[in-house]
Amino acid sequence: MKRTLLCSLVFTGTIFFLQPANLAFAQAPGGAGPGGGGGGAQGPTSTPPTLPSQTGGMNGPGQNTSQPEKMSDNKFAKEAALGGMTEVELGKVAVQKSTNPDVKQFAQKMIDDHTKANDQLKEAAGKANIQIPDSLDSKHQSRIDKLSKLSGEAFDKAYVKDQLKDHETDVKEFQAESQNGTNPEVKTFASNTLPTLQQHLDMVKNLNKSEKSMAKNTKGQ
Repeated sequence: MKRTLLCSLVFTGTIFFLQPANLAFAQAPGGAGPGGGGGGAQGPTSTPPTLPSQTGGMNGPGQNTSQPEKMSDNKFAKEAALGGMTEVELGKVAVQKSTNPDVKQFAQKMIDDHTKANDQLKEAAGKANIQIPDSLDSKHQSRIDKLSKLSGEAFDKAYVKDQLKDHETDVKEFQAESQNGTNPEVKTFASNTLPTLQQHLDMVKNLNKSEKSMAKNTKGQ
């Protein structure tokens, strides 16, 4: 009888000491407590990574969020009209003043292509009820006046440099309008004219290389 009672007390004590360990294990981080999934309700919780949507997209604090301002269809049409007329007038000056046959050929192409594009723009602007200028402003006229004072190689160098810079800008603006324009008439005009401008840019890049090569050879002599 005494031996049976002693065994019972030993067994009960063993259970008593094991229970806290089991409870501790159930509440320990990563343990398979109630509900599974690693950790009971009282365990420490990890902070989830911050998602882009929680910080206003990928442009979080301290990042550059500035984007080029989109040009309106009206402004684009007006700038394209002024630019087109300027190209025609500069082309006429280049045909007269240039001493380089390749520059003269390029200038004549500017006259022909931009005259055609200007007519297409007038038609598109008319359908879109957009008023575009029919004469140059002082800013664009000053480009023509400045180049008109030059002659010979000095003119060729300045004209090619002017055309390179201008067509790089034109291609970007026409690309933006063809992709983001909201007026269908103006957007279509930009899309149809863009390949011609890209061709002009390629041509003037080649002219610029030739001008630099000629200048280098002349300097080396």
